[in-house]
Amino acid sequence: MVVKSRLKYYIKVYFWFIAQDIKGRMQYRVDFFISTIGMVITNLLGLLSIYVIFKSIPNILGWSYYEILFIYGFSLLALSPLQLFFDNLWNLPSYLISGDFIKYYLKPLNIFFFYFAEVFDMKGLSQLVIGIITLSYAWVKLNLEFNLLKFIILIISLISSSLVMISLMVMGSAVAFWVLNVTPLLNFIFRLREYTRYPTDIFDPFFRFIFSFVIPIAFVAFYPSQIFLRPKNSNILVFISPFIGIFLFIIAYKLWIRGTRRYKGTGV
Repeated sequence: MVVKSRLKYYIKVYFWFIAQDIKGRMQYRVDFFISTIGMVITNLLGLLSIYVIFKSIPNILGWSYYEILFIYGFSLLALSPLQLFFDNLWNLPSYLISGDFIKYYLKPLNIFFFYFAEVFDMKGLSQLVIGIITLSYAWVKLNLEFNLLKFIILIISLISSSLVMISLMVMGSAVAFWVLNVTPLLNFIFRLREYTRYPTDIFDPFFRFIFSFVIPIAFVAFYPSQIFLRPKNSNILVFISPFIGIFLFIIAYKLWIRGTRRYKGTGV
């Protein structure tokens, strides 16, 4: 009963935070619409580049146009929660330097929840919509089976996949508690998302190893998408992909919380 009551309290608080953030963003509507249009154009250009490539060649190392499109759509969906719910990680260095981060210690809320719940990036909704349309279109064109079980597996796969990129970015931001200027590191990790949109098989064996076992971005879209695209050819990495995201998120959360415990609020 206590856990249920606590959960309801956090849900209520979270929606209050979202309402306040949206209200604040609507004060700068032009900026919101421009940034949203920018994100839409960026994602559509990605789709256009795939279309242009396949106008010249029938496949990429055995991967067809619609299979690549499926992975691209899967990637957009998996990356959307990072954009929507964790955009505040970019502000962490400035909060630590100014000393403003100390305010997150002053309320009876989990500090990780409090910090990230404050910002809801609505322009991520456009990426979510494009991802749904792209994945659905590729699913139909590939004539893939769809039923309740497949839908449940898809949702689980997307949630666990999103946790991979979220975890990498959260770990990158947590470094700010020790080394304040982590913006270059965050930019580097964020740019890696571009590689989640293509089959890992097309890369050199060295990068294939890096993307699978060192910086595991292959688990964002490539490996989990194989459950639907090529289930008979799937290896062990495909079937452990749902657990990778959870494992990484636990590490990221613990690292972030450890960072908050060493922060003294001194500023610069």
